[in-house]
Amino acid sequence: MDATIARHRPQSEFATEEDCFIIETWNDPGDPALSVARARVEAGVTTRWHRLRGVAERYLIVAGQGVVEVGESPPTAVGPGDLVVIPAGVRQRIHNPGPRALIFYALCTPRFTPDCYEALAED
Repeated sequence: MDATIARHRPQSEFATEEDCFIIETWNDPGDPALSVARARVEAGVTTRWHRLRGVAERYLIVAGQGVVEVGESPPTAVGPGDLVVIPAGVRQRIHNPGPRALIFYALCTPRFTPDCYEALAED
């Protein structure tokens, strides 16, 4: 791996099927150990239940407020500076109850690839 700087590219933001918006900060096949994405969830939105097969994920909350659900754990309020650890294969979703966007970084190990994503039925 070479030293590099991955620039923030707001214009690359895209909508996902789980009802959030993503900017891929770092997702390089040459660095298969980690991917980093900035996620944005609009006010009042709850993302859809999903899980990542073979990939552990961490949410690092940077702005706004959220209520996260991981596995069978009860819904838990999270805010800036909180880190949510989601083991590989465990269902997850997050709700934004606040008046402004919820922003967090999703750090995946190994790196996220579309084939690891699995949408789950809603409760």
